[in-house]
Amino acid sequence: MYSQSSSVGGLRLLIVDDDADTRQILSILFELEGAKVVAVASASEALEVITNFQPDIFISDICLPDEDGYSLLRKIRNLVSEQEKFIPAIALTGSAREENRTYAFAAGFQRHLYKPINLDELVYEVASLAGNKPAFCWTSDRNLVKS
Repeated sequence: MYSQSSSVGGLRLLIVDDDADTRQILSILFELEGAKVVAVASASEALEVITNFQPDIFISDICLPDEDGYSLLRKIRNLVSEQEKFIPAIALTGSAREENRTYAFAAGFQRHLYKPINLDELVYEVASLAGNKPAFCWTSDRNLVKS
């Protein structure tokens, strides 16, 4: 991994994915990078923790057991809008179809990544959304290059 601890260190990340392995891998990845992580399996769990945890970045699978990630993002944005806070969001999905990507952006996600997740790309995108530009960038064919 290219990772630079300072690029995500100190960030608070809320991760929502119904797959336990994905939650564990992403939690370990970002905790090793110095981020504080809360990882939950459902939209209802995310809504329970959002006000107390106050994440800097929201990362969500689109297909969740109790509701989709699109409607979850709308609910989260409504909850935090009273605090005048904007939480950037990354959609994770098993579908690489262009219409899914378009729908994710229309729903308010800033990034759309498809599974299997490229961990370097995910760290880069989180850092970018937080305004901590790493010294690397992604090409259109998903290769990591030094910028």
